[in-house]
Amino acid sequence: MRSYEMTEVVGRGLDEVLTEAFAIATDECDAVFLSVDVDVVDPGSRRAPGPEPGGLSSRQLLDAVRRIAMELPLAGMDVVEVSPPTTTPGSRPFWRTAGARGTLGIAWRRRHGPAKPSASRGTPARGRRPPI
Repeated sequence: MRSYEMTEVVGRGLDEVLTEAFAIATDECDAVFLSVDVDVVDPGSRRAPGPEPGGLSSRQLLDAVRRIAMELPLAGMDVVEVSPPTTTPGSRPFWRTAGARGTLGIAWRRRHGPAKPSASRGTPARGRRPPI
């Protein structure tokens, strides 16, 4: 199993790391399951206590979830480690947004086929923009 430390993500860039991870994840498989762990996001960005500062920003995570849902054959997804007793009020909608982005991306992909990544930040290069 390949894992990526934040130092590598920062050094190489999130888009490059995602592209490599997509190739690994789809090698000899029909679909992948996406599990988004809250702890990947920097605590300052998610307004909740967290174990590790220096993670992804909320924007980076939402962009990554969207790209994953648009480009990969997802069998399903979940968002884990959301704990209402420790989550700052007002931050739970962010996690619903992350889940919604993935769900809408899956629906878009099933209707229109996989999006081809553009050279700019992994956004779809198709004529129509997805609803996310």
